[in-house]
Amino acid sequence: MGENTSSKTSFKKYILGFWILFLSGVLGIALIFLLASWGALGTMPTFEELENPETNLATEVISIDGETLGKYFKENRTPINYEDLPDHLVNALVSTEDERFYSHSGIDARGTLRAAIYLGSKGGASTITQQLSKLLFTDPNKSGTFNRIIQKVKEWVIAVRLEEQYAKNEIITMYLNKFDFLYQAVGIRSASRIYFSKEPIELTIEESATLVAMLKNPILYNPVKDQFKKNSIERRNQVLKQMEKNGFLTTIVKDSLQKLPLGTYFSPEQHDDGIATYFRAYVQEFMKDWIDDNPKPDGSSYSMYRDGLKIYTTLDFKMQGYAETAVEKHLKNLQKEFDTQNKNNKTAPFRSISSSEIESILNKGIKNSDRYKTMRRKGIDKDSIIAAFNRKREMRLFSWEGPIDTLMTPKDSIRYYKSFLNTGMMSMTPQTGEIKAWVGGVNYKFFKYEHVKQAKRQVGSTFKPFVYATAIDQLHLSPCDEFPNTPYTIPKGRHGVTEDWTPDNVGADYGGMKTLKQALAESINTITARVINKTGPESVINLIDKLGIDTSNILPVAAIALGTPDISVYDMVSAYSTFANKGVYVKPYAIQRIEDKNGTILYQHQPQSRDVLSEESAFVTIKLLEGVTRFGSGRRLRTNSDYAKGTELYKRAVTGYPYALENDIAGKTGTTQNQSDGWFIGMVPNLATGVWVGGEDRSVRFPTITYGQGATLALPIWGMYMTDIYNNGTLNISKDKFERPDNLNIQIDCDNATDELENGEGENKETTEFEIDF
Repeated sequence: MGENTSSKTSFKKYILGFWILFLSGVLGIALIFLLASWGALGTMPTFEELENPETNLATEVISIDGETLGKYFKENRTPINYEDLPDHLVNALVSTEDERFYSHSGIDARGTLRAAIYLGSKGGASTITQQLSKLLFTDPNKSGTFNRIIQKVKEWVIAVRLEEQYAKNEIITMYLNKFDFLYQAVGIRSASRIYFSKEPIELTIEESATLVAMLKNPILYNPVKDQFKKNSIERRNQVLKQMEKNGFLTTIVKDSLQKLPLGTYFSPEQHDDGIATYFRAYVQEFMKDWIDDNPKPDGSSYSMYRDGLKIYTTLDFKMQGYAETAVEKHLKNLQKEFDTQNKNNKTAPFRSISSSEIESILNKGIKNSDRYKTMRRKGIDKDSIIAAFNRKREMRLFSWEGPIDTLMTPKDSIRYYKSFLNTGMMSMTPQTGEIKAWVGGVNYKFFKYEHVKQAKRQVGSTFKPFVYATAIDQLHLSPCDEFPNTPYTIPKGRHGVTEDWTPDNVGADYGGMKTLKQALAESINTITARVINKTGPESVINLIDKLGIDTSNILPVAAIALGTPDISVYDMVSAYSTFANKGVYVKPYAIQRIEDKNGTILYQHQPQSRDVLSEESAFVTIKLLEGVTRFGSGRRLRTNSDYAKGTELYKRAVTGYPYALENDIAGKTGTTQNQSDGWFIGMVPNLATGVWVGGEDRSVRFPTITYGQGATLALPIWGMYMTDIYNNGTLNISKDKFERPDNLNIQIDCDNATDELENGEGENKETTEFEIDF
């Protein structure tokens, strides 16, 4: 009897001990969770932080037609809404990562118990909500068993709080927006664009499965890393199997999808990559100034790299693409001819300068290079830097056939890059000032200097319309007025001339009488000199100042009539646009508005315009410029014949000919001394576009005007660009005539005024004849 009593007492002690141990464990766990929620185990997010979790959001640059041009970011994350996610992506995620996602409250007790019993061999226990809490609020880098346990406890606590704070759809969206898929693809939108070149809503089932497969380990299951592609396919197929298991796919569909290749279309989004890179650099500078002048309500500064701003621009995605395509096609072709003509040039790529001048150019290039500036900041002396520039090293160089990896001295690389022809191109709507296309150079990754707004180059004969417009506006000259085509001298002391000035015509072509329309079409220098003698250079400068051109460095001398000033493409296009806009100057602009991540408008563009010319004077100037494209150096835009097509010029240097544009085009070519700069500016009623082509240094040029004139260097880019625009048919670029004023008192229809031009004279007759110091 005593033994039984003793056994019962002992058993009760065991039972009591068990419950004490069990309850202690439960209370201990509860205490740990309680302490974690109080922050005793480390900082926990506040209610406000849960409401607005800290994220680094990329600022997005958006075209006028809704396409993403590029981003500025520390992390390339652009969040999207749940409605922008395809159902099969969500189904793949839930099926693979958290089958009971819609039934638990942040912690999957069943999964946790399974993981504990099998030590994780049959799957982990982290729910999607726990994974989100880990991404948002915990530090995954802490090592040690104790720290990992504390991290897991904090994940559980935060997961429960997140479930209380957010709906299930919001948790899925936050998780997919936060996950880092590598290659600057932070968030599902960036991942979709970078790995498949499409928006998330456009993803196919197997593409969604590929991205969900990466959630387990974005390195081990990366679809573009050659060593991990097999892993990626196997994991993708497992995701598809999970979708079948959960009823989202039939077996037949699953089997067919598992047989497909990965099908990635990898397009990384670096700051130097993608479309409109020079334009985006301009926008970046605009934003820096705007941020300095526009603090947040709390006094802090906006960040382009973290605040998720949206910058809505005027650029048209399709037109920008056509512009970049035209530049690439023509300059790739033109560069071949340029290199061919330099094979026997002992000072290539330079011409007509001494070895000491070449050395000076190269030394200036060294001092302007990022490498030199970085070494100087590090305190390295100049002699050591120069020595470093003369030592060979591995480098990647630009070529039109693709990047070249080679060994070369940095100094030789500077000379190599000097050999490339470059470009600046801008297109805008004259009536609104909207910039539609902007190409600042041939490749932003290798050529950072920008040639639309930053660079100013000598404009040559494209300046002449300003002289003629001044005469039309002030003196009411008509395109039909005739002047003798004979040598003409402006004497010393008049209009800033220091010695008697007698400009020459190209090829010493003189004789007879020429109308103003003929004179501009043929770019006759002597008649342009006669006109500026009548108006005076001061009047011309006053006009171009009103047209938005920076005149601070333009001297009031007669030689400006032939294009001596250095002017940017940006200023030239906006000035010409005034003619197409009936004499009203509208300042070009690129930024429509800026919004914060919540859609609040922070900036809205305000148009700036002013009357400069009468509608009559603007229209008469347009009619003069139409003569250039009908009968002068720009007429190759219009012809559909085989005119000169068989010559070496057309075979080797002119790209895209014939353009066969039949609508009214007002335009002007320009060529400067020694063919250093080639220009073409052309307009239709609702679009003005300017193109400059030349070497970085003026001594980098073609040896003859045949190849070095604006009609060969720059006009083909304009021709191909406009051809693509018109072939598109959806861009609403006009083919109409320029609108004629109701009251036109100046004669524009000239009898027999263009007979010579219609017979083919005037082609390739444009340059400026004056000496200039390089």
